Amino acid sequence: MSTLGYRIRGLDPAPFQSLYGLDDAALAARHVVRCRVDGPGFPERVELRDMQPGETALLVNHEHLAVDTPYRSRHAIYVREGATQAAEFRNEIPDVLQRRRMLSLRAFNGDGMMLDADLCSGDAIEALIERMLTRKDVAFLHAHSASHGCYLAVVERSD
Repeated sequence: MSTLGYRIRGLDPAPFQSLYGLDDAALAARHVVRCRVDGPGFPERVELRDMQPGETALLVNHEHLAVDTPYRSRHAIYVREGATQAAEFRNEIPDVLQRRRMLSLRAFNGDGMMLDADLCSGDAIEALIERMLTRKDVAFLHAHSASHGCYLAVVERSD
């Protein structure tokens, strides 16, 4: 159990809501692909959970690090079509980060420069969060899937 207060947040659903319900041609014009979840491997970025078979995901290209540095970054992510509430976990690791995934945790300063990065299994993420967030020069962390490189969630200090 961490002695440092932290929170893990999902993405704000607002930028994706205009995509919900569009037909496939309209999605394609926006470089978005609708997918029917058919098994594991669909980590959802708003609700921070693994999607279940039968649910509909939108595969979108999302800028998760909009900074004016060489680390500016965007990548493909899944959003559940219809997600309306961003998840927030305080001093708790969501299952989507704990189960079946090797993770890359990246520490950034307030200017968006990477200060540290490391790999861990999901069951070791809390110790890595604590190690990185104890650095005074670290402003936030990004968790990524180590295998596909996809952005998963932001981790910040909390009160």
